[in-house]
Formats: sequence, structure tokens, C-alpha cells
Amino acid sequence: MTITLTMDDRQLSTIQEVERFTEGTAGIEFCGASRKEKYAWIEATLIRFRYGRLRKKERSALKRFILKTTGYSDPQAKRLVGQYLDGGKVLLSAKKKHRFPTTYTTDDVALLARTDNAHERLAGPATKRIMKREYEVFGKRDYERLARISVSHLYNLRGRRQYVSHATTYTKTPTTSVPIGERRKPRPEGQPGYIRVDSVHQGDRDKEKGVYHINLVDEVTQWEIVVCVEGISELFLEPALKAALHEFPFRVQNFHSDNGSEYVNKIVAKLLQKLLIHQTKSRARRTNDNALVEGKNGAVIRKWMGYRHIPKRYAKLINEFYMSCFNEYLNFHRPCGFATVTVDAKGKEKKVYDVYETPYGKFASLPGAEQYLAPGATFENLDAVAKRMSDTDYAMMMQKQKAELWKNLSR
Repeated sequence: MTITLTMDDRQLSTIQEVERFTEGTAGIEFCGASRKEKYAWIEATLIRFRYGRLRKKERSALKRFILKTTGYSDPQAKRLVGQYLDGGKVLLSAKKKHRFPTTYTTDDVALLARTDNAHERLAGPATKRIMKREYEVFGKRDYERLARISVSHLYNLRGRRQYVSHATTYTKTPTTSVPIGERRKPRPEGQPGYIRVDSVHQGDRDKEKGVYHINLVDEVTQWEIVVCVEGISELFLEPALKAALHEFPFRVQNFHSDNGSEYVNKIVAKLLQKLLIHQTKSRARRTNDNALVEGKNGAVIRKWMGYRHIPKRYAKLINEFYMSCFNEYLNFHRPCGFATVTVDAKGKEKKVYDVYETPYGKFASLPGAEQYLAPGATFENLDAVAKRMSDTDYAMMMQKQKAELWKNLSR
């Protein structure tokens, strides 16, 4: 905020009062009526506070006060204070600066602006040629001076404030509106079926793309389905997503991703619409909107598949491993941490991860869990899968499958 005013600062009699005034007007800018008035006020202020007798800290406080009230830069204020210390006065310089005679008038600048507006501001040489033709070929006397202008000085005229205010228009870059998905954080309210999705790339090597892991995690139960594809184009992504969504034992109600084009596109939107699944996407500057699946990317996919490059031709083998045993292990035999949220008197939330349960156990413990089951899914079948092998036996079996997979990848 800028304020132009005549200020009576005689009530400020001590350096402490000056400091409090400067701190209290941190968001306000002052400007005097003229340079002469500013110089006179600076001289009177330095005399009133006996600047020459002040200590270093007090001088700095008074200098900040002068900078605040005059709007001068630090070097300029330092020069004026130095002038006072040398001669006891702050005076305007009597030396006149040399000025070249003005060749091009304000009318010439306005005429240049009109010409540029008409021709959509061409390059300097082209504009010079136009103005020369206006005078010599079409006999327009207004262009007499501009017809002789140099290209470099033409650009000087274009930089003048008068030209900028009449000829230059600025158009902000319009935001690209993608009418796919709603930009908000899903609110499952304790219901399963609110899926978070993200992609994990297995690196490039020698200009060859690696495989992509597509990770889908339910927000409430942490039920996780992982699939592997050769690329994230519609050719590979649509059938992979369709298969992954059908792997969830409950009805999928919401599909949430970041703003990447692999998920925010017409192909995915059409698939979700066909399955009656609502689509949402992360909000700007809200890095935690998709934090659950991003945490699973590191704790699950990177932990099991590592970081090294895996050529995309092995995507089918990896996907078979995921579908045959890995997804079953994640959901029936690998406990996940679930937070208990407490709110203190100040309204601050605190999460304590004191409950550890498998995603299936969490799903089965939900009140009225039967109402969320997908068509064809029953708890009898799910119980049979969960009790077929113990957690450790299943993990050891899966480790053998993983070792066989890595053997095939090494070939």
C-alpha cells in the first residue's frame, strides 16, 4: 500500500519511538510531494536527532526511518546523510545535466504506436520501411521525421512510457482447462471403493524405456492391486486398468489420480464412466492429496522390484507374477498400519499408527461390509483364499516365484 501525505513527525522525539513507528508501518509506503521537500525534511530530521552524536545502532534506526518515509534507495539515502555530515546541509545539486535536443515529439511516438497497432507490430526494419513509404510514396507529411529514424532509435521510442500505454497489450497465458475429472480430495467417509492410483517407471537405459507399474490402493482398507505394462499410452493402459479394477472385491466408487495425462484423458474417462466410477484429480499445491499411493510406491513396489532398469519386453512376465501371487500376498498376508486420529483442545489432529491388519481383515471388520461387495464376490470365497496358506508360508512361496521371475529377467 502506498500513501502520499504531509506528515508531522514532531511527536517522535526519541530513537525508540522512531523504531516503533518504522516497525508499525512495515506494509505502508510513503512518498513526498517533491524532491526539494524531501531534502529539507531529511536535513531537519538529522539536525533534530543530532545524527553526528548518535551511536551506530541508533544511526541505523534513523536511517531506516528515512528510507521508509522518503522511499529512497539505501545508496541514495547514504549519499544524502554523508552530505549532511560533510557540510551540515542536504542540498539539491545545482549542476545541470547535459541533454540532447529532442528530435522526435510526443506526436511522433503516438503516430508510431498507431502504425504498430495497425500492422500488429512488425520488426523494426519493416516498420521503418512502412513509415518511409508513407512519407515518400503516399505523401503523408506526419511521417516526415519518422521516415528518417534509425532502427535502433525506433526501438528506443517503443520503450517509452507513452508508447507502452498506447501500443503494447499484454495477454496472460490462458490456463488449459481439462474438463475431465473433478479437482478435489475424495472423502470416503469410512466406505471402501475410493481408489488412489499412480505410476512407477522402472527407468530408461540406452534410450530404451523400462516397464511401468500401475499401483491402485483403496484409501480405507489399503487394498492394493498392482499391474505391469509396457507403456502408459492408451493402448496398454486401458486393458490394464479395466483388469485391475475388476480385481477389487468391493465396488469401486471413486478413481483418484494426479494430473498426469496418462489418467486424465478421454479413454480413461470413458472407461470409468462405463463402470459408473466417479473420477477426481489432485488439487494444485496440495502435495498430500495422493500421498497414500505414493507411499505404497516406495514401501511396496520399489522394495520388491528395486530401482534397476527392466526392459519393457518383460512387462508380461512381471504382470503374471503380480496377478498369480503378489496381489494376493499384499491383501491377505501383509499387514498394514492404520492410524487412530485424536484431536486436542486446539483442534490439532494427531495420528497414531496403533492398529495393524491385513487389507482383507480391515475390509471384513467394516460395519455392514457385505453391502460393499462387488457382484459375484462373497466372504466365504474370500475367507477361503485368506486361510489357504499361512502368511509366512505364502511369503516363502512368493519369494520362490520372485526368484524364478528374476532368473527369467536375467536371461
